[in-house]
Amino acid sequence: MSMRDLGKVAVLLGGRSAEREISLRSGQAVLAALQRSRVNAHAFDPAGQSLENLQRQGFDRAFIALHGRYGEDGSVQGALELMEMPYTGSGILASALAMDKWRTKMIWQAAGINTPDYIMLDADSRFQDVADRLGLPIIIKPAREGSTIGLSKVDNEQDFQSAYQVAAQHDPLVLAEQFIQGIELTVAILDDIPLPLVRIDVAEGLYDYQAKYFSESTRYTCPGGLSEPLTVRIQEQALYAHQILGCAGWSRVDLILDKNEQPFFLETNTSPGMTDHSLVPMAAKAAGISFDELVIQILQLSRERA
Repeated sequence: MSMRDLGKVAVLLGGRSAEREISLRSGQAVLAALQRSRVNAHAFDPAGQSLENLQRQGFDRAFIALHGRYGEDGSVQGALELMEMPYTGSGILASALAMDKWRTKMIWQAAGINTPDYIMLDADSRFQDVADRLGLPIIIKPAREGSTIGLSKVDNEQDFQSAYQVAAQHDPLVLAEQFIQGIELTVAILDDIPLPLVRIDVAEGLYDYQAKYFSESTRYTCPGGLSEPLTVRIQEQALYAHQILGCAGWSRVDLILDKNEQPFFLETNTSPGMTDHSLVPMAAKAAGISFDELVIQILQLSRERA
């Protein structure tokens, strides 16, 4: 397929979510890659103009580089479906499900995919009840935010209450999750093919927003250094976790591998980051796919659902 066949491409970036800053960086990287490949691509920030302008300005398809709400949760996907405009990544239902960590967990549990135990919290939840069920420490996070925004690790009642308040500022649905001690891994999926594992080692503390995007001390290893049989098993399970949610095109599945080599799946990201710290480009590079090739492949996959 020639670059001309892709038509005029809108790179959707920025948006209104808490992840706007990262989306701008992802989108600019994607835009530059498309332009290097001589694709007729242009930046489009939905926070600054109506999506109706996509049709008025003659765009043929959209590369979604939005993260979080209003971009990764099915809302933009629905608008593009109504316009009959092809777009990258998963459809409406899969995007909405993957954005909701609570409902992702219920689906995964029903499908036999291992995920940390959890309790949904409200303002009346008692620390001791949650600790008795999940053990300590506990992870508390909004159910429908990305990039570990609003996430805390707590092991006492005082921190529990403040962590709940932080998470609830982002989402009325707040999740308390069993903390799994182990190796943090992620599996990028591209056109139903798992890419090499990325291992994440944080210098100290949690793999939070700061560690993900701004820390120079967070170490990434790709391939992940695990045995071949264990790697394949994790890749197969990650692909199933992606597919059971109905995801398409590409995604990134995050997990923790415990000391018994048991994977605990955390979430699926249907519009992963594409910044200089991002993990999907890292995994693609290890598979022999350059950043520019990766961007073109993701864009080309949008044709299948046109």
